[in-house]
Amino acid sequence: MNNFTPREIVSELDRYIIGQNDAKRAVAVALRNRWRRQQVPAELRDEIAPKNIIMIGPTGVGKTEIARRLAKLAQAPFIKVEASKFTEVGYVGRDVESMVRDLLELSIHMVKEEETQKMKIKAEANAEEKLLDLLLPGETDRSPDKQEQRQHTRDRLRKLLRLGELEERFVELEIEVSSMPAMGVFTPQGNEEMGMNIKEMFGNLFPKSSKRKRIKVSEAREQLIESEAEKLIDMENVTTLARERTEQNGIIFIDEIDKIASREGGHGPEVSREGVQRDILPIVEGSTVSTKHGSVKTDHILFIAAGAFHTAKPSDLVPELQGRFPIRVELQSLNEDDFYRILTEPKNALIRQYKELLKTESIRLDFDDEAIREIAKIAKTVNDRTENIGARRLHTILEKLLEELSFTAPELTENKVNVTAKEVQQKLSEISQDEDLSRYIL
Repeated sequence: MNNFTPREIVSELDRYIIGQNDAKRAVAVALRNRWRRQQVPAELRDEIAPKNIIMIGPTGVGKTEIARRLAKLAQAPFIKVEASKFTEVGYVGRDVESMVRDLLELSIHMVKEEETQKMKIKAEANAEEKLLDLLLPGETDRSPDKQEQRQHTRDRLRKLLRLGELEERFVELEIEVSSMPAMGVFTPQGNEEMGMNIKEMFGNLFPKSSKRKRIKVSEAREQLIESEAEKLIDMENVTTLARERTEQNGIIFIDEIDKIASREGGHGPEVSREGVQRDILPIVEGSTVSTKHGSVKTDHILFIAAGAFHTAKPSDLVPELQGRFPIRVELQSLNEDDFYRILTEPKNALIRQYKELLKTESIRLDFDDEAIREIAKIAKTVNDRTENIGARRLHTILEKLLEELSFTAPELTENKVNVTAKEVQQKLSEISQDEDLSRYIL
């Protein structure tokens, strides 16, 4: 993990997310605390629990984006789950432990990618030798003259291969194919791992066969590099590293936590909601989850929960679960100025995205400043009149505004298009003022 200070973390988040300084500061401190924990004496290190966070705020204000960018910054395994998808043990649906298994799978993929990059040069060298073997099949004559001539030919082929002059030539490559029939395994709820293990067991029973396929050198190189990298990677080491990274640096983002908060005196589904909370509790508190790659301890995984809390409040969660989320931050609704900044300032600003998309059609798209202000104003108006979906409203408005241009772009003769405030008003004002139309279109 990079040694970022809280101020540097906030500064990096500012490049992608507008406003919400309280939430940014909270996650920056949580991330820095992970680094601090690694510096303390070993005997105390395991005693320091992560400071889990609850983010409270309406949809589309940046809760998920903050967590996702934080994980990218920390280069940590990150997974987003929705609390409403889980069910209490005994009901049909996903069990809560699956979030830890999914996090580990993601971590293994990350570590494997890193190890592949480390082995890339060696894998490329091995793949080149294999390609030369395919381009120049072996001869039975082992006499010194023939061997010298063969080496000379091989060196010439290597040179041509590196210059890219043999890319279109065809070679016959042996590809391994599994003879195992497609199968589905139905297992009791909460035992998804059993299904995976049964599939693996049957997969090993069926022998793997190979077939020869005629493909271009360019394709063969990619496949050979991949297979050579696979051989060089120590998967046992990858799994151990991934498990350690999951336990020490993993981040689980639990969205819609308010949907499992039970109100006072609830019956029926309310009981099931509380059951889900009680199932989540041991994982957040710190427990050991069994996976096909070994046991994973959740004691030091950082949990970030989020919810709109329109009809419920954090105090409706079971007290034990509340206690495991000591940091609570409220995210503010977005105003017109925020929308204007979201359209223009971030590194991945929506206006910039549309400009780049249309540049692929050789069209230069420009927006007047007043036009952007008008889009922000309409987004705020529609959010106030209908459901407040935050910055996501900007996507629907821009799609409607540029719908015609996106459709006709390949046929346009002029290569410059300028969007003015007047055009924005003409295309969107009528829809934004009609509440029924707004609900269906914007």
